[in-house]
Amino acid sequence: MHTHERPMSLASLTVLELAPPHMVEVAARTGYSHVGLRLIPATEEEHHFALVADADLRRQTLRRLRDTGIGVLDVEILRLKPHTRCSDFETVLEVGAEFGAREVLVAGNDPDEARLTDNFSELCDRAMAYGLRPHLEFMPWTNVADLAQAVRIVRQAGRDNGGVLVDAFHFNRSGSRLDELQQVEPSWLGYAQLCDVAGPRPHDMAEILRQARNERRFPGDGDCDLPGLLRCLPANVPLSLEIPTRQVKDPTQRAQMAIDKAWALLKRLDLSA
Repeated sequence: MHTHERPMSLASLTVLELAPPHMVEVAARTGYSHVGLRLIPATEEEHHFALVADADLRRQTLRRLRDTGIGVLDVEILRLKPHTRCSDFETVLEVGAEFGAREVLVAGNDPDEARLTDNFSELCDRAMAYGLRPHLEFMPWTNVADLAQAVRIVRQAGRDNGGVLVDAFHFNRSGSRLDELQQVEPSWLGYAQLCDVAGPRPHDMAEILRQARNERRFPGDGDCDLPGLLRCLPANVPLSLEIPTRQVKDPTQRAQMAIDKAWALLKRLDLSA
């Protein structure tokens, strides 16, 4: 068991095959302090556990959380699309609050940046009532493609509980820069997602997407400038370990390797306190 001040969360995508109660048990056994719960699937194809609709599954998950002492760092994934009505997210926000989550992962899938910004503002207002902080995650294949655009939208939205989610994979593959990250308001960086990625940035966006969902590396096993990235983030910022990989078949082993390699990297950088 790792005992450190910095919260470490097991992201859903790392162990997407596990039902939430089992995921909580794995997180507890492998040394995490938190988990992330996927309340809305990222794609229509992925296997999904319907926590919002299934009250019994919610009760089982809440029981495991209480029994293990594991917390919920974030809930995901709320996509802002052209026809999004933020009122439709009310139940998801309510369930997130029921789980004691702190952060909400938001994706921007609307080419109209002004409308996307307005929806992000409204989502922040609705989330405020539940004590939740929406974080806009930039991903190179979405309409919020890089750090600079995410910062622009969050700044324009002007909400105190709005933030930007930095994922090491997307930071690398979007060509975002450390000097840009150094200028981000620290209060906007409520948590970050950590992984590694091998090789140079592909020219093909479909290949980037495939790598993001199937071929990430454990921290320190790839070519990202993780030392530079981590040193630009606020001290002891919670880290969500989002590392989908087909190289490790067993989900418990996957979770264990992720956290062991993350702590090893942080220790080498003297950032493990």
